[in-house]
Amino acid sequence: MDKQQIIDKINQVFEESFEIKKEKLLPQANIFEDLGLDSLDVVDLVVALQQKFGIKIRADQRIRNIRTLEDVYQFVLTLKDEER
Repeated sequence: MDKQQIIDKINQVFEESFEIKKEKLLPQANIFEDLGLDSLDVVDLVVALQQKFGIKIRADQRIRNIRTLEDVYQFVLTLKDEER
């Protein structure tokens, strides 16, 4: 799975789970301020990403540093790379 495929799947999670329009899904978008997620939504996001990618996120402390959509992309890419 290449970077663009991962980005597309993550964007799909935001569109389906949080009803965010595709045009708002920019890498620099802040997931709290620009996309309107709150702390409870982040729990749902973690669950959705785990299901979509078959990865374990919950115990990973790096999740706390995520602020932008680009951070989400990089986080998932890093986890997928670590699987190899």
